[in-house]
Amino acid sequence: MASSNEPFMQAENHWDLETLYSDFSSVKNKRLTPVEKRHLRGLLCGFSPAEIAEKLGRNGKGVETTDLCATVYRYVKSLLDKSDEKLENWRNISEWLDDAGYKNQSIKVPSLDLSPDKAVVNVTNINIENNQIVFLISMKIPTFQDLDSLEDELNNLDNHKSN
Repeated sequence: MASSNEPFMQAENHWDLETLYSDFSSVKNKRLTPVEKRHLRGLLCGFSPAEIAEKLGRNGKGVETTDLCATVYRYVKSLLDKSDEKLENWRNISEWLDDAGYKNQSIKVPSLDLSPDKAVVNVTNINIENNQIVFLISMKIPTFQDLDSLEDELNNLDNHKSN
């Protein structure tokens, strides 16, 4: 992955950038340039072309027409078989990619209750072996309160990925 001082790297928190880069490279028939990656990440972070240009110290019209229209927009349309569709707004890019499943899916998982009255830790044996103290520990941690809800969430995630 790119270095941490690269602009718009927060996109990797919500998007499958490696797959996107790979799929875009297939459409382009060669790897994406660092500039193309930056512009794509900027769009995925919700920045307009003008905001991307400002953050990169570039001319807004140049980023919009030369960089985005000629590259990223074209790659997305080709990748998603939307070549005949008109790009109404730069926001369509992230919407289309989200609909295509490139956005990381997350589910809310209830936290475990590790309070002393719920979790049980038993030390079952203590030995000295080869100049080491060895503890045999048994732990019991309560499972989720509502396993059916968790299972439904996981099934919904699987269904979304397969669509």
